Amino acid sequence: MSIDPNDLADVIITRIYEAPRDLVFECMITPEHLTHFWGPPGMSTPVDRIVIEPRVGGRFETVMVNDATGDQFANAGVFTVVDPPTTLAWRDSGFAEGMVTTSTFTDLGNDRTEVVIHQTNVPPMFRSPEAIAGFELSLDRFVVYLTTLR
Repeated sequence: MSIDPNDLADVIITRIYEAPRDLVFECMITPEHLTHFWGPPGMSTPVDRIVIEPRVGGRFETVMVNDATGDQFANAGVFTVVDPPTTLAWRDSGFAEGMVTTSTFTDLGNDRTEVVIHQTNVPPMFRSPEAIAGFELSLDRFVVYLTTLR
């Protein structure tokens, strides 16, 4: 199979979390939180392999480790928007160079938060059903982690 590097598209995922917006946002920019849910089941992201500099131009770097094989998957990006607690965006400089991920956080009241994750310039390998399922499973892990904080 050949992959056309110019075949780019958008991915949008919307989730509602039963947690206050400030907490949801904080979890996304704090390594001590992110380590608990970044990556699908079977993967871990050690806190010492996470670099987050939450400012425009700051780094967003993670290394996920396959728990069974030890294989490592690095991701790197640069923050383009950091506007607590409403917007967080970064441009990927790793595997999906040029892909932009923008997350918007909307307070729905009653300690509920809607998060819309909009990725642009997404290459085919990151829009495959398997890749989307892995992303969704990571977000499921986030739901479980949030319940431990309440």
